[in-house]
Amino acid sequence: MANVLIADDEKEIVRLLKIYLETENIHVFEANDGVQAMNILEHEAIDIALVDIMMPKVDGYQLIKYIREKLNKYVPIMVISAKITLSDRVLGMDLGADDYITKPFEPLEVAAKVKAQLRRLNLTTTVFELPKTIEIGDSILNLDECTYTQNGNTVELTKAEFKVLELMMGSPRRVFTKEQIYESAWYEDGAVDDNTIRVIISRLRDKVGAEHIKTIRGLGYRFE
Repeated sequence: MANVLIADDEKEIVRLLKIYLETENIHVFEANDGVQAMNILEHEAIDIALVDIMMPKVDGYQLIKYIREKLNKYVPIMVISAKITLSDRVLGMDLGADDYITKPFEPLEVAAKVKAQLRRLNLTTTVFELPKTIEIGDSILNLDECTYTQNGNTVELTKAEFKVLELMMGSPRRVFTKEQIYESAWYEDGAVDDNTIRVIISRLRDKVGAEHIKTIRGLGYRFE
């Protein structure tokens, strides 16, 4: 299980992000000031740090410098701040932040970015664990060639459609929430609303067959 530190003096923001991250099986450590954050970083194996800039005792800039200069391992840093000017963003990135998210933000997008960072951290160990193809009945998804065939016929898919189909075919009959579908396909492209997900699902039904993609009302979608 990955360990994520959220350092922010706004407790409601910490609570909200914790809910989203824990649903993805991510353990969250909470800090409401920079001193608490440093203590956690010193004693716990933190994989990613989410850092607010305007914190009491030790601010976010000092915390970033501490992470980069004092820790004996690389920890990705995502700044979450109400400071939105270009100079603020540049300073945060120059000090060593890997990403800079301005408040207010979409918790779903932040959770997706955290998951993306975790994938990058584990890239060398996960790439070779993936199967080359996923076969379910007459449907074949080739992960090396990024192609989908049905009854021997190639079906053209967009990047987002392919990633969603890969997620669903990888665990047939498992129900995936809209949040999980979003995270699988759009984690690098900013916020995506529910309507966009519905459009992708509708297009996939047209291309692979409505009988294969079922809606589970109130929960999400699954591949059959």
